Amino acid sequence: MIAKPGDKNYTVANLEKKKAAFARLLQIMDDLRENCPWDRKQTFQSLRNLTIEETYELAGAIIDEDLKGIKEEIGDLMLHMVFYAKIAEEKAEWDIADALDAVCEKLISRHPHVYGETEVADEEEVKKNWEQLKLKEGKKGLLAGVPDSLPALVKAWRMQQKTAQVGFEWETTEQVWEKVEEEIAEFRETVVNGESLQRQEEEFGDVLFALINYARFLNIEPETALEKINRKFKERFEYIESKAPKDLREMTLREMDDLWNEAKGK
Repeated sequence: MIAKPGDKNYTVANLEKKKAAFARLLQIMDDLRENCPWDRKQTFQSLRNLTIEETYELAGAIIDEDLKGIKEEIGDLMLHMVFYAKIAEEKAEWDIADALDAVCEKLISRHPHVYGETEVADEEEVKKNWEQLKLKEGKKGLLAGVPDSLPALVKAWRMQQKTAQVGFEWETTEQVWEKVEEEIAEFRETVVNGESLQRQEEEFGDVLFALINYARFLNIEPETALEKINRKFKERFEYIESKAPKDLREMTLREMDDLWNEAKGK
């Protein structure tokens, strides 16, 4: 059993163990950068796609609630962070200590209710204060911190979260659902009227954006919800493939649907 902060068994030795593990990773990174041809060749750009892949692997382990997998993927991502810091250190720009000190200062600054005299009523007030503090730090706007490279579904969710902090949102869930119905009707109209693909695409985007907002009001994360459905669809379709008595292209939809229902039953 791992001791937790506050437990009587949570001692200085526990903290030293963590420091030693991190120091070991830093030493290994130094060794690899000096002695391994592959590691020595890597750059910020060459590592970028690998980091994205590792991030998605962590996200997958989280959805599966695979604690062993989460531990492994966190380690892989930690290695990448140390790798980027090592490259920056070689360029005489900054090192891992600078990066960690910077995030520590940021956390202290943005948590005045913990490290200062500010009082907050709940989680929502903490989030509102966070955004206001970011603006005081020189951010150009609420949405400036949302990366352009985020997947569209996640980006919509994050933008809605952020603008809600200043009251830019509907008051009730019912209002949001009415907006969903309105957008669906407008999209359907473009299809029935045979409007251009560009117009249909625009209205379909409005439907998705409204549905994401509705999910947010219900505390459903749309990215996670969709990924779970993706996995369910994949599992059931692979069942059809494994049980199909003949080539799928020779089967009727009814025959495949019967196997689909079998998969649902299992």
